[in-house]
Amino acid sequence: MRVDKFLWCVRYFKTRSIATNACKTGKIKIEGENAKPSKEVFPGDKLKIRKNQVNYELEVIDLPKSRLGAKLVNLYVLDTTPKEAFEHKELLKYSKDYYRKKGTGRPTKKDRRDIDDWFDNVDTSGDDN
Repeated sequence: MRVDKFLWCVRYFKTRSIATNACKTGKIKIEGENAKPSKEVFPGDKLKIRKNQVNYELEVIDLPKSRLGAKLVNLYVLDTTPKEAFEHKELLKYSKDYYRKKGTGRPTKKDRRDIDDWFDNVDTSGDDN
């Protein structure tokens, strides 16, 4: 089965064209090598998928005949993604929210000056000399 069709069947991508684009941009690796969308997948292959800033690691158990329901995915794929990958994603989410609230728009000149002043104060307060 083609790798793009397989990833669509096991619900890692919403559409097959998104799975194809992920293969073309080098976000899918089979046994450590970049996979073209037409690359065949066999049981026992190890896949690495870069999606939403998380590196998923999968092992193919069996090949489905068509797209699966969410409850049946575990029969065909073993997810061996380390927990650290998901923790890293959570930290990224918090670091983005730290600077500005969502929906507040671009900083004004005053906001920009306040931010620059704050960074200047943080840099000087850390010096022991």
